[in-house]
Amino acid sequence: MTVRAFLVGAGPGDPGLITRRGLDLIRSCDVLLYDRLVARALLDEAPERAERIFVGKTPGSPTMPQASIDALIVEHARAGRRVVRLKGGDPFVFGRGADEGQALAAAGIAFEVVPGVSASVAVPAYAGIPVTHGGVASSFAVVTAHESGSRPGAGDRFDALARGADTLVMLMGVASLDDAIRRLRDAGRPEDEPVALIERGTTPDQRTVVATLETVVEVARREAIVSPTTVVVGQVVRLRDALQWFESRPLFAKRVVVTRPLAQAGSLAEPLAELGAGVVVAPTIEVVPPADRAELDAAIERLGRGEYEWVLFSSVNAVDRFFYHLDPGHDVRVLAGSKVAAVGPATEQRLRRWGIKADRVPAIHTGVAAATAIGPGSGRVLLPRSAEGLPDVVDELRRLGWSPHDVDAYETVQVAPSPEVLDELHTGGFDIVTFTSPSAVDGFAAAVGMEAIGEGHLVASIGPSTSARVTDLGVAVDIEPSEHTVAGLVAALEEWATERGTISR
Repeated sequence: MTVRAFLVGAGPGDPGLITRRGLDLIRSCDVLLYDRLVARALLDEAPERAERIFVGKTPGSPTMPQASIDALIVEHARAGRRVVRLKGGDPFVFGRGADEGQALAAAGIAFEVVPGVSASVAVPAYAGIPVTHGGVASSFAVVTAHESGSRPGAGDRFDALARGADTLVMLMGVASLDDAIRRLRDAGRPEDEPVALIERGTTPDQRTVVATLETVVEVARREAIVSPTTVVVGQVVRLRDALQWFESRPLFAKRVVVTRPLAQAGSLAEPLAELGAGVVVAPTIEVVPPADRAELDAAIERLGRGEYEWVLFSSVNAVDRFFYHLDPGHDVRVLAGSKVAAVGPATEQRLRRWGIKADRVPAIHTGVAAATAIGPGSGRVLLPRSAEGLPDVVDELRRLGWSPHDVDAYETVQVAPSPEVLDELHTGGFDIVTFTSPSAVDGFAAAVGMEAIGEGHLVASIGPSTSARVTDLGVAVDIEPSEHTVAGLVAALEEWATERGTISR
């Protein structure tokens, strides 16, 4: 029987914690039913054609009854669609996954369960708290705070767990915290036993507050702790001072906007996330082939005949678009009669992927510096680049005596980020916006508006030409690396954050 329904655990919040099987299923689904706490990045992994249906429970708002969710899964699976029910954490750990599996079984529909990383162990780990540790805790129990007394007999079971487990992890604990803590104290747990409240665990918005059983209720009110919060009770909480790793990252709690084209965003977004940033991927441009390819075709023919002494590649995009454009009658040997210059190490590395070693790479990674590195001459230089390229490179080549041939190898077109991201940007939901090209600046200005960059926001620019475009539009640049590359930009942001210290939450 063909499996049409998949109950998939999304993990506790960090999209990187989903299993490989879960991610493969998301990428192949027809229908995606998801909860409130599922990371937006996971929703973006679904095919464009997939129908996305929110079935989560939002505190204080009307929610879809579980029976209706069960019926939706059955309805879409019966219609022959590939259905992924994406649930926060693990489907079978306080997740109603069993209810959904029973509904599918009753309907005669084959299903698969894909376990997820449970918040009960992942969230404490991200707060630097192991739920067990030799000599400190050899057992732990996972409960919901509702278990403290919401059902007949639940209170007795809760009391037994409180006395029997070294570490107690309570999920969904905010609403019933007062009652749960009272029962723990009544069960004999010490008043000075440490308690950790971990809000929005495993996300860049994680906040950890430590108290004791005696003070935790008052502290939770004073700190305005909200759902979702994981509560950890036990001596293992004392290990947090030595083991906290997530909240000590340089860019932790900073929301950083990446405006690069979607296909290239990962090379900047991933290292920023590793530094603890909450990355907002907001592509404002897209790279497309030139509207008229005839001039590039003609230039490649002349290149093959050895009519250019140099070819200057001013970006990674220029390299890729040039080689993608080679027709079946040409390959990399078309460059055999010419020398090659690359604007910087990233462009140099991309050339190597195509089997080409650059003859010149300037110490300063700008187009003008690359032209200067070529030196004086009198022959022709092919410059395949963006149709929106600045004239400074051409001017420098002419000053040096060359005859530059500036050819459109690609165009950048402006695009708007998703409505959800636009709303986040318009409401100031970020700390730093990054720009890696003048065209990305123009795209941001058109889609969002430079007025969105207000007091308290910082601008990080990859280099001088990009910075000039930012300042032309009336906004100051706060961070610019000495090495005008993506790696240099990441390093500059890390240095900036390290010098000023991370946000303490």
